[in-house]
Amino acid sequence: MEKKTCIAMVPSPGLSHLIPLVEFAKLLLQQHNEFTVTFLIPSLGPLTPSMESILNTLPPNMNFTVLPQVNIEDLPQNHEPATQMKLIVKHSISFLQEAVKSLISKTNLVALVLSMFSTDAHEVAKQFNLSSYLFFSSGAVLFSFLLTLPKLDEAASSQFLESSYETVNVPGVSFPFHVKDLPDPVLCERSSDTYTSFLDMCQKLSLFDGVIMNTFTDLEPEIIKALQESESKKPCVYPIGPIIRNESNSEANMSVCLRWLENQPPSSVVFVSFGSGGTLSHEQLNELAFGLELSGHKFLWVVRAPSKHSSSAYFSGQKDDPLEYLPDGFLERTKENGLVVASWAPQVEILGHGSVGGFLSHCGWSSSLESVVNGVPMIAWPLFAEQKMNAKLVTDVLKVGVRAKVDDGSGIVKREEVEKAIKRIMEGDESLEIGMRMKELSDAAASVLSEHGSSRKALSSLALKWH
Repeated sequence: MEKKTCIAMVPSPGLSHLIPLVEFAKLLLQQHNEFTVTFLIPSLGPLTPSMESILNTLPPNMNFTVLPQVNIEDLPQNHEPATQMKLIVKHSISFLQEAVKSLISKTNLVALVLSMFSTDAHEVAKQFNLSSYLFFSSGAVLFSFLLTLPKLDEAASSQFLESSYETVNVPGVSFPFHVKDLPDPVLCERSSDTYTSFLDMCQKLSLFDGVIMNTFTDLEPEIIKALQESESKKPCVYPIGPIIRNESNSEANMSVCLRWLENQPPSSVVFVSFGSGGTLSHEQLNELAFGLELSGHKFLWVVRAPSKHSSSAYFSGQKDDPLEYLPDGFLERTKENGLVVASWAPQVEILGHGSVGGFLSHCGWSSSLESVVNGVPMIAWPLFAEQKMNAKLVTDVLKVGVRAKVDDGSGIVKREEVEKAIKRIMEGDESLEIGMRMKELSDAAASVLSEHGSSRKALSSLALKWH
């Protein structure tokens, strides 16, 4: 019996990296069912219930292997998620080699598809003479910058990149980025583990045969064009997005949220959520609460217990009841206007609901795409990673959202600014213009995935390569 052509995919640790890769695999197999996909999953500990739920409901032509757990004592205690993810993969290379060897014996394995922080696994693809592809779950603007970083680093003379440059030009972007808007690791001391690990990842990007990108031509036309026409022509870029989930991976708070939304007028609710890992300080949590109250608009807010670290919920759940940290009397005063739920809500279903008219978001790439696909204008409130770059794209380039202005002295978004941002996307002429631009972008997102759309063609071109 002829072996089926297999694609092995290695997600970076963490739910927000697994979900886009699984959704990409589903899209690939829907249109090209001659392939099979196996996920090889590096791990630091037991899978979370959310990850188990996703992996245990994969379709028949997809399966997974959880690699043996990395010893936590081998990893430095570091609050920076990117470094930790990359190290987990690096310490899993020997396990990955065995898993790939086993797959080769059972299938016609032709390619290894790696997530952003799994780039160290490129050596495994080379070892077994497999094609190597990067699945880049963020946008083209970030990828273009990452390709540029090694050259910027070579030219920087001082201890910090931040003191070498005030702004940075990204190929395909018509304006420079302020250094403070670049991904967090870039702003670290150049001799730090965080910075050197991030730079190492960027240096490996040009080694891949191709980059599968969760974006689409109408969203980032100039940047995609610049990447596809670059002198080196490597790696080859495949913009196959927008890939988003069709349904949430957990039933938690599902019925309470959707039941509440059913009773609200069309486009009247601001959805407030900071993704799967974002957290606010206690002071910021209070200011956001008072801002929502002052705005007078309806809101559905996913609250997490406060933390000094904006990404503290990324790898681990929280035990505290977040509702206890809200201002005294807030829930009682806003019970007619708002719904507050703890820790998690069905974001896909909420953004697709007709009563939602705005999304206050951390601007993670998946959340931004979900907002675009559903045509929901955004309030950009970036916290960490590349979210400031995404926020700039949303507000300054696409003009489908507004930015929540941070106070220079305290680093806090004050309640008055929260109120102002909500009113800008929910009231008046500006909100109508933003809504129209978002509707156009939403229509374009549907078009590129249609039979003759650009993203569909890019995916077919990729499948042809794998044959």
